[in-house]
Amino acid sequence: MQQLDEEEDINKILRYGNHSLTYRIVDRVFSQVPRKFTSMTEGKMGYEDFVYFILSEEDKSSEPSLEYWFKCIDLDGNGILTTNEMQFFYEEQLHRMECMAQEPVLFEDILCQMIDMIGPENETYFTLRDLKKCKLSGNIFNILFNLNKFMAFETRDPFLIRQERENPTLTEWDRFAHREYIRLSMEEDGEDASNG
Repeated sequence: MQQLDEEEDINKILRYGNHSLTYRIVDRVFSQVPRKFTSMTEGKMGYEDFVYFILSEEDKSSEPSLEYWFKCIDLDGNGILTTNEMQFFYEEQLHRMECMAQEPVLFEDILCQMIDMIGPENETYFTLRDLKKCKLSGNIFNILFNLNKFMAFETRDPFLIRQERENPTLTEWDRFAHREYIRLSMEEDGEDASNG
């Protein structure tokens, strides 16, 4: 029964954000690499764990989020993200792009973009310090394991760019909360209209 609970939790996280996350990153989350679960049931994500995950997923620019995802990608725990580690996670993204008939972006091209974006002290790897110095570093994680956000970043929706410029003080979390509030309000309005 415990195995079923863990599988249900994993499937819920895999469905989160319209199936945007890769299996590899969800496996790292459930291996409790970035953060030990607080749930009393082994292998089960509790409410606090879920909230921490959502905050980390929706605002990858915050320091706790950067630390959370850095630990996930740092497979050997040595404090650096190597090309091999990043490529390991990106391989699944590449496969997903191909399955969706999207134009695949080769890892070598992505790596150049990430190096240009972050400007690390050493171009052969990224440190957490490198990521914390760059405002755009949350995009690195979207590139590696969140297909929907990666595609949005690649296509740069002009509406979102305008929104960010109009409210530069808003965090990614603030924008997420606003979008969800509007979505829920519209759902509620739709239900009210259908109920008469």
